[in-house]
Amino acid sequence: MLEKLQKELIKYGEIAGSKGYSPGISGNISARLEDKIIITSSGSANGFLTEEDFSVIDMDGNFVEGNPKPSSERFLHVEFYKKRPDVNSVFHLHSPYLTAFAASGCALEENVSPEIIYCFKEIPLAPYAIPGSKELVDKTSILFKDYDIVLMQNHGVVAGANTIKQVYLNLELAEEYAKTILFTKLLDGAKILASEEVEKILLLRNS
Repeated sequence: MLEKLQKELIKYGEIAGSKGYSPGISGNISARLEDKIIITSSGSANGFLTEEDFSVIDMDGNFVEGNPKPSSERFLHVEFYKKRPDVNSVFHLHSPYLTAFAASGCALEENVSPEIIYCFKEIPLAPYAIPGSKELVDKTSILFKDYDIVLMQNHGVVAGANTIKQVYLNLELAEEYAKTILFTKLLDGAKILASEEVEKILLLRNS
């Protein structure tokens, strides 16, 4: 199981890197490993991961095996897994369009895309705190119960899903949504869907 998860994280880390979602050594990715977590190590580059770039930690963030320097953001991942038993993979990335909204202090709440409403409802913004800090975990994790993707002000984005592939696909969709919203601002603004149309989409989501 450990080897399988490593290979899949390497694969989607490479894809995220090739898309520019994880420039340099920014970001960190993980997966649930039974009652533990496999997570990228501090200083690793998601686009160029090897088996030596992974640490195994317990559900309190303590090092268990592998690379002895697990990511300093590991407690953000720990809280996502604790609050969401349905989540088996967490990605924290610095993709440019989502990060632009995070850096601007703007949540993604405009009802312009049926796909986004259906998949996420909206993408909220957590207040700024120092990366790797308990304050960051506290301010961000409060949103994990209700949202699969959260922007972190002046920082980046964190997302969780039931599989490694799904969390990557969700982030890809969200990044394109952020790009679309940004372009609409150059074209006199987006046409917002009527509230009754939003309700129809939410009914489909909850059916």
